[in-house]
Amino acid sequence: MPISVLFGMLILMLILSAFFSGSETALMTLNRYRLKHLVKLKHQGAIRTQKLLQRPDRLIGLILLCNNFVNTFAASVTTIIAIRLFPQEESSIAISAGILTIVMLIFSEVSPKTLAAIKPEQLAFPSAWIYTPLLKLFYPIVWFVNLFVSLLLRLVGVDVKKNHQDTINKEELKSIITEAESLIPARYQKMLLGILDLESATVEDIMTPRHEIVGIDLEEPIEDIINQIKSSPHTRLAVYKKSVDRIIGFLHLRKVLIQINNPDFDKQTIIGLLSKPVFIPESTPVHTQMLRFKNEKIRIGLVVDEYGDVQGLVTLDDLLQEIVGELITDDTAAAREQSDGSYLIDGNITIRELNRMTQWSLPTEGPKTLNGLIIEYMETIPEPGISINLHGHPIEIIKRDKNTVKLVRFLPIK
Repeated sequence: MPISVLFGMLILMLILSAFFSGSETALMTLNRYRLKHLVKLKHQGAIRTQKLLQRPDRLIGLILLCNNFVNTFAASVTTIIAIRLFPQEESSIAISAGILTIVMLIFSEVSPKTLAAIKPEQLAFPSAWIYTPLLKLFYPIVWFVNLFVSLLLRLVGVDVKKNHQDTINKEELKSIITEAESLIPARYQKMLLGILDLESATVEDIMTPRHEIVGIDLEEPIEDIINQIKSSPHTRLAVYKKSVDRIIGFLHLRKVLIQINNPDFDKQTIIGLLSKPVFIPESTPVHTQMLRFKNEKIRIGLVVDEYGDVQGLVTLDDLLQEIVGELITDDTAAAREQSDGSYLIDGNITIRELNRMTQWSLPTEGPKTLNGLIIEYMETIPEPGISINLHGHPIEIIKRDKNTVKLVRFLPIK
């Protein structure tokens, strides 16, 4: 056989080896979720690729079978060429093997695999059209090889038929959303993260605390009540007698403002306009309560503990704010990043909101606010100037009042 033919065969083997090496990397590094999307769009290359990847053991077996064959054939051809060109040199075979190794490493391994890792779809989809008939042609050999592979893997507790590599849990999905900064605006990232957190959030996490509930005490003079109604920034007000635990209903300002200037307007008129109060257990999941608000066409309710005592108030806006966040309220006042990398944090901010704003992982089980978390950690109300390490975050107490921490500085983690 002429030397030129041998060199032609060697070059062909190098090209085939590059194809098998690159296509293997391309097929294994494909984005599985983009692949599923293309399958839904009826992309023929994606459809064939997905079928091949359903049994990766067979696909890898076929690729390695073909790749090993062409590499071995290339080594044999190189040996023949070395003997033909340098018949008197005993070291020619070793030198040719070394040269072939370097050439294959550059042109048949590193280069095609790097290209495939950067642009997997350009190589994976065309190669699927080649591997599909090859798999049918060499199926008996591939099946025989994979029979022993399956037996070996079963010894270590792996079943190749149960391929769950496409599954993803909630935390992994949250990481994907967080890292997709170039594709998703920050405000939409927070919305998606808020939706993912709905399952684990309860109304206790987002309610307005009892001491912040604004309402009308019917024991007050009617003149004071009228002034409060006229100056109220809220659409609905709780109406009670002496204590919020003795609530008798909610007053919608749109109904009462129509009659407030009537000469006979009195407390009985207010009582006649009240809607029945709704009581919500504090452990109710946010998504469950949102569905209840929708079905029963209500917008506000009182959160009660296991003893029936009122702990806070929750509205439909509070539930929606868990999703849309800063589209309703401005979060910058609660957490302000400083030029030195530290954060000034309002002590009343909820732990869930703080984690969502800063991507931290402060514990959400137990106290619901930063103030509560600090007090639980220190078992006392700290004085300004005290510094502690709060769950891996160095913090300094900046301001407090009689019984709460008002302002905290989170120092950069070194």
